[in-house]
Amino acid sequence: MITTGTASQSNEWFAEASNLINPKPPIPGNGRIVFTGGWYDGWETRRHNKLAFDYVIIALGPELSRNGGGFVHGVEIDTAFFNGNEAPAISVEGFCPESPPASEEAQKTLNDETVKWGNEKGKWETILSKQPCGPTRRQAWLLETPTAKPYTHIRLNMYPDGGIARFRLYGRPKPPSTSQQFSDVMDLAAVVNGGRYVDCSDEHFSTCSNLLLPGRGTDMGDGWETRRSRAEGHTDWVIVRLGVPGEVERVVVDTAHFRGNFPDKCQVWGINHKGKEGEPSNGDAGWVALSDLADCEAHKEHGFKCADKAKGPISHVKLVIVPDGGVKRLRVWGKPVAST
Repeated sequence: MITTGTASQSNEWFAEASNLINPKPPIPGNGRIVFTGGWYDGWETRRHNKLAFDYVIIALGPELSRNGGGFVHGVEIDTAFFNGNEAPAISVEGFCPESPPASEEAQKTLNDETVKWGNEKGKWETILSKQPCGPTRRQAWLLETPTAKPYTHIRLNMYPDGGIARFRLYGRPKPPSTSQQFSDVMDLAAVVNGGRYVDCSDEHFSTCSNLLLPGRGTDMGDGWETRRSRAEGHTDWVIVRLGVPGEVERVVVDTAHFRGNFPDKCQVWGINHKGKEGEPSNGDAGWVALSDLADCEAHKEHGFKCADKAKGPISHVKLVIVPDGGVKRLRVWGKPVAST
């Protein structure tokens, strides 16, 4: 799930806790020595912790907090290159306020409150009980059942001290409420609003789930890129379930950072599959074109107005690229609706 950053930690003498959520794989220190000691790409605390555990508190993204947080399905801990100074054991806990923060200031106040709690166990609910860790090892735990409630803040506990390279939390964002009509246009496909991909034709170089991430990134590493096709008439496609069905007004296909491998053309389709069994297939007869087949350009946001093409709410969209290539982001701007 998307994180804002580390809100608080008990100690980070040797290596900063913010390294835990670095999206890139950890790298070795190769014996590098800095003022504090050996350099490690991860979070490492000082020796001889007098308390039962060290901890780091992580705030999930502001969009997740506004929607009420996210449900946790699994946890991953990577102690890569920590050998002899790795964390012997970890546990994971979560917190969610009774009502989501209504503003950025309220979000900041909430983050500040979690900092004050520190080791106060009573504020936190167990997500993953205490589990042993090994040296330079990547390991994961799939929860027997996803958490029954969503969380906005996560606390990673390390017993009693040591180092962890990366921390990953897998789950599902809580979708925006459909108990009322929304007046604001939002990105219905964004992962932070509950959007997720359900099928695609190919993801040889990078996964299509990247299409729904926030921002435009710094390179093409977190986009969707397919293999080069050689067959006549070939197309690639991806199907995305919107976080909540909505009246789509505009879609954006962004080829940011794809300068020599962007698609030749693209087209976006929509369907209302709400109430039907399973997910729509690529060949489903219900797809309606939300945009015309259009030429693509390098490193550009391609916007398409589609309010006059989308008749009624849309639950899924399909991006088709011709014949192949790379796309950075897919945005589906519209108003969520309760009725389908």
